[in-house]
Amino acid sequence: MTFQPRGFDFLKDVDVRLTVELGRTQMKLKDVLGLTEESVVMLDKLTDELLDVMVNGKLIARGEVVSQGDRFGLRIVEIAGGEPTEAIAPASKKGAKGDAA
Repeated sequence: MTFQPRGFDFLKDVDVRLTVELGRTQMKLKDVLGLTEESVVMLDKLTDELLDVMVNGKLIARGEVVSQGDRFGLRIVEIAGGEPTEAIAPASKKGAKGDAA
């Protein structure tokens, strides 16, 4: 019997838990027990901030909420550990310390 490595193909069918975190807050237990159907809980994220996408509790991406029909969805905007999507500053700036004039 010979073993032929297939890269990570054998992991493709493993179930994982994908979580999208809207935000967090800290509350005292008495406040949690006081929640009702009309309660509003303020979270630490602003409305224009990207949401955290986690697999088994590990951050893998950030995204934004979209609506498709009568369901919510998520558009992935950036992958964790990837290059930032913002413009990168030029390598040298005039007048920067150590630059020749």
